[in-house]
Amino acid sequence: MLRTSPFHERLAPMSQAQAWGNWLGFQSALRYDLSSKHEYFGVRNAAGFFDTSPLRKYWIRGRDAERFCSYVFARDVRALKPGRAQYTVWCDDAGYVLEDGVLFRFASDEFLLTSAEPNMGYLRGLARPFEVEIVDVSDDYASLALQGPRSLAILETLTPDVSGLRYFGFSETKVADSPVVISRTGFSGDLGYELIIPVADALRVLDALLEAGRPHGLRPYGDEALGMTRIEAGLPLINVEFTSSRYAFTPEERFTPDELGLGWLLKGIDDPARPFIGRNAILRERAEGRSRWSTVGITVSWQDYFELFDSHGLPAVPNEVPVPWDTMVYNANGKRVGYATSFMYSPVLQKHIGIARLKPKYAEAGSEVFVEQTVNHEYFNVRATVTTLPFYNPERKTA
Repeated sequence: MLRTSPFHERLAPMSQAQAWGNWLGFQSALRYDLSSKHEYFGVRNAAGFFDTSPLRKYWIRGRDAERFCSYVFARDVRALKPGRAQYTVWCDDAGYVLEDGVLFRFASDEFLLTSAEPNMGYLRGLARPFEVEIVDVSDDYASLALQGPRSLAILETLTPDVSGLRYFGFSETKVADSPVVISRTGFSGDLGYELIIPVADALRVLDALLEAGRPHGLRPYGDEALGMTRIEAGLPLINVEFTSSRYAFTPEERFTPDELGLGWLLKGIDDPARPFIGRNAILRERAEGRSRWSTVGITVSWQDYFELFDSHGLPAVPNEVPVPWDTMVYNANGKRVGYATSFMYSPVLQKHIGIARLKPKYAEAGSEVFVEQTVNHEYFNVRATVTTLPFYNPERKTA
């Protein structure tokens, strides 16, 4: 039987669809509205909140906490100051990505890691040579994401401590007399915040948030709308953009940070004072030019897309819900040169977009490629253009 999050008592009655999925053994809403597109526009035009409580949460504490994090995580934590967070990945010895998550620094010797998958055994196994304690507090805290252009206005009515919060900064504050950690982070590519709340206070904080958000059109959103926003933001999702190398069966299922478009996380990799797991393998990959893939965006020509369907007597009905399969990508000669891991019609951009994995020689921005589509049970290719990520990047996100 699936577990329910600490917010479920409030969220279940708000769901018209009663459509639930499974996230780490928890019920997770696929959508609340009968159309996830309504939820999507709620996030893009006003504000929406998403229940992230199933996220795994780990305290990393002790004299060697920084040294441990420097060894485990690919992104350098040594310059991360208390009150700041950073997105990071961790790799195996061969340089392939295991998982990703967000690391919060509370003090010189205290960090909190959030991740979409369990990592307790892995972290504890690596911790043995270090003077560090790893504590799984996943069930002690509820969490939710508040995203959209009105998210700050909503939170400012509940606490003054968010007004000057910088991108990827966080504050320990109170909402409805409850201790809450609020970070300026999220998975929507828009202005947004995430709240970490003791389980006992979860409903009280949510009630306060709902009341404050009522004048701003605040509404819940589910996995489908989340997928739409994160694809527009060009953000990778585990088990979609990549498979953890821990569970991969073949080399084709394993990817390095550079192949996932995450090489920017590895600033300072040349510093021998920080020999993180996978570093040597990644340096060899770079020195030998062995990256098999480049992760880029692709945008489809709307004229070609509509003409394809029209020429076969069908209306072109764009679907904003991301397709649950890989979409093949070809060059002008019909040779397969990659595939889109995520593909959808973007309502705000009004065109089809995809996060694609292409062979490096075809991945230069502006290059022309062709995306496979099925019409009347046949495969056809539609012209597309390689572009940089993200697709959607409003100034308010980081301003």
